Amino acid sequence: MSRARQPPLVTGISPNEGISWTKVTIRGENLGTGPADLLGLTICGHNCLLTAEWMSASKIVCRVGQAKNDKGDIIVTTKSGGKGTSTVSFKLLKPEKIGILDQSAVWVDEMNYYDMRTDRNKGIPPLSLRPANPLGIEIDKGRFPQKDLESLFPGMSADFTSENFSAAWYLIENHSTTSFDQLKTAVVNLKKQANKKNEGSLAYVKGGLSTFFEAQDALSAIHQKLEADGTEKVEGSMTQKLENVLNRASNTADTLFQEVLGRKDKADSTRNALNVLQRFKFLFNLPLNIERNIQKGDYDVVINDYEKAKSLFGKTEVQVFKKYYAEVETRIEALRELLLDKLLETPSTLHDQKRYIRYLSDLHAPGDPAWQCIGAQHQWILQLMHNCKESYVKEQKGNALLHSPMLDLDSDVRPSPIGHLSQTASLKRGSSFQSGRDDAWRYKAPQQVVFVEKLTKLVVSQLPNFWKLWISYVNGSLFSETAEKSGQMERSKKNARQRQNDFKKMIQEVMHSLVKLIRGALLPFSLREGELRQYGGWEMKSELSGQWLTHVIQTVRLSSESLTALEIPNDMLQIIQDLILDLRVRCIMVTLQHTAEDIKRLAEKEDWVVDNEGLTSLPSQFEQCIIHSLQSLKTVLDCKPGEASVFQQQKTQEDVCQLSIGIMQGFIDCLEQLSTKPDGDIDTSHLSVDVSSPDLFGSIHEESSLSSEQRLLIALSNCRYLERHTFLNIAEHFEKHGFQGVDKITQVSMESLKELDQRLFEMYIEFKADPIVGSLEPGIYAGYFDWKDCLVPTGVRNYLKEALVNIIAVHAEVFTISKDLVPRVMSRVVEAVSEELSRLMQCVSSFSKNGALQAKLEICALRDTVAIYLTPESKSSFKQALEALPQLSSGTDRKLLEELLNKFKSSMHLQLTCFQASSSAMMKT
Repeated sequence: MSRARQPPLVTGISPNEGISWTKVTIRGENLGTGPADLLGLTICGHNCLLTAEWMSASKIVCRVGQAKNDKGDIIVTTKSGGKGTSTVSFKLLKPEKIGILDQSAVWVDEMNYYDMRTDRNKGIPPLSLRPANPLGIEIDKGRFPQKDLESLFPGMSADFTSENFSAAWYLIENHSTTSFDQLKTAVVNLKKQANKKNEGSLAYVKGGLSTFFEAQDALSAIHQKLEADGTEKVEGSMTQKLENVLNRASNTADTLFQEVLGRKDKADSTRNALNVLQRFKFLFNLPLNIERNIQKGDYDVVINDYEKAKSLFGKTEVQVFKKYYAEVETRIEALRELLLDKLLETPSTLHDQKRYIRYLSDLHAPGDPAWQCIGAQHQWILQLMHNCKESYVKEQKGNALLHSPMLDLDSDVRPSPIGHLSQTASLKRGSSFQSGRDDAWRYKAPQQVVFVEKLTKLVVSQLPNFWKLWISYVNGSLFSETAEKSGQMERSKKNARQRQNDFKKMIQEVMHSLVKLIRGALLPFSLREGELRQYGGWEMKSELSGQWLTHVIQTVRLSSESLTALEIPNDMLQIIQDLILDLRVRCIMVTLQHTAEDIKRLAEKEDWVVDNEGLTSLPSQFEQCIIHSLQSLKTVLDCKPGEASVFQQQKTQEDVCQLSIGIMQGFIDCLEQLSTKPDGDIDTSHLSVDVSSPDLFGSIHEESSLSSEQRLLIALSNCRYLERHTFLNIAEHFEKHGFQGVDKITQVSMESLKELDQRLFEMYIEFKADPIVGSLEPGIYAGYFDWKDCLVPTGVRNYLKEALVNIIAVHAEVFTISKDLVPRVMSRVVEAVSEELSRLMQCVSSFSKNGALQAKLEICALRDTVAIYLTPESKSSFKQALEALPQLSSGTDRKLLEELLNKFKSSMHLQLTCFQASSSAMMKT
């Protein structure tokens, strides 16, 4: 479970004092995760959430409301952290009175100000229009606390325009340090202002005195006439004179006030115009404000102003308003085009794309900007992928003559592939390679490998934003609350549902391009000719090694995992799984092919150093080579989630089986080549023996050369070890790594090995047994010996001793290489000698008594000497040889035979020691 978020904490506010509607910046910690997370914001007890603008988790901007308290805390409440606390406070100052013509940054309440034009203000005399400094002397604000003054003058005010004006409060607040002489001057100033007002009224009366006197004279004359002549007589004259007086009064009034009235009408007209400008200055200034805000990038302000203007003047019939609103629409249309250009501009971040889409939505842009952005991003990603391929193909062709062949991968510790895909990965897969090693690795790596790294990194970095943009388009989170209220969000969701197939085709096109570009670089044979021209173009001088293909597979796997984490449907990513499967199969084939080539070169590494078991290092090298090859394929053979087994196809099983058999057969051929080379073809200058071996190697070590018979024995010893250990171990490793047809591989390899072993064994027996067998007949009949006419036997003749010595020499040679081969070799040599001896005995036509005794002595001496190496075949041969002799009838002859046998065994006891080994060591054939 994730840890609960801490409550908000306000640690600073700037400025820390001000009047109502002052714009402040609040700073602190855990101030929310976004605008939607902000639930409440109070300053001095007043709710300021309406004007709050969330900037980040540590910054909020708002305006201070009309709070009752003059000082208080700043409390932030969030959905994720709850109600917070504050370590600072804000002091709310009372605003100064602002005159009608004074400039102000905030809206001024004009309710209590005197209107000269209409005189609508009731109860407020024109005295309220007096200047801000009525005393006419310098104002010196005192430092008396406001609370103390309020408590001293309850219910009163220092504002001289107020009904509850207190002169004492005013003097304490504005002239607490003013001298008495200056206050006297202030009294004089007040009197002057009062005199000027009285003089102005008196001058107005003086200006109308002549008219007043004429009217008075006329009225007096009329009165006198009425008294003298009577009312009836003077009625006509009075009427005429009255008309004259009125006309003269009217003319005089017109003359006196025409200029004044004209100025008044002009002033009223100007005042009305100013009033209109002031009242509707928002509309008149809007075009210029739009331009300024666009230049500053304050598109939110432009949109808000436009919405306000549209609601107020969108349907107006006033021509001047129509004119200005049309200008506003022109500027907004230009803004729509600007935002659309920025939206379709690449590269751009997902945040900017969402922002521009929301702006265009709020501006009611025609068409579907979100879908246009998705299409533009799709084309841009495809273009980036093809540009990446073209750049690396050109670089490969340009560097083909400049760079030496790639270094061996084993000598380089490769960095791990993409991490974030961690990454990520972001995949924010962090960087795939360490910067210090990146250049060296890229120089050593083939261009195709570096290209795949770059291509997958490009797709993994661009596709997540592309996918997230689509998700936002589908769920409607791209649009503001205004768009939601206007129904635009519902229309967008409907459009998204209709365009799901189109977007699916976009994703599939990106996946197909990715896969085909990788196939063109690594598996060109898997593309058609037309596709190869578009996605290929690489120079394939040599195929990549299994190690590089393993690295590529790991890279593609990480990319697939990153894309799967975006919750992209599996059917869209299946093509990547197919690519991974083909790469895995190809990697196995290439690795086994290279292993077969390495096995063939093992003959060059044979040093003919024999250990105390009669083995050279060749079988171990062979086994290690196979194990190392299989271990390098472990990650390739292992199936990741969603991957199929590389052996699911029958053809792959058959191909791998044949390659494995080829590897085994290649080593068998290597053994045969080494054992059958002529003596001059074998380099034994480096030959040595194992110090742990018996000192039977002296002759070999001294001569520093090996005979063909010794090489055959070493090969036979190796074959024996391969059959009993190495091939079985390799079969276990094959099964451990999931290879199919292991029984067939083992069976075919064993049969081939046994055939080689038998051929080499027959060659060795031919080399060693034939000379011994061939020396028997000449030795028997040396000196014209005749079985029919011979002397009484005195012992075993020399030919048999020589044969035994030759057999002992064979025993010594075999024992020197491998004592385990002694029973097998000796048994076969004894078989050959016994068979020849039986043949020679059966060829004799007749024996004399002494001849039969001599023959039986020699046959029994040979049989008893090699008794531990007798086989059914050799026993049969000795039996047939004895049956061909006449039987000894007298006890004297049998006694003589026994004595001669004992004498022979005693005299050759030392030589015959090698034939006294335990019979349990014999190898039954």
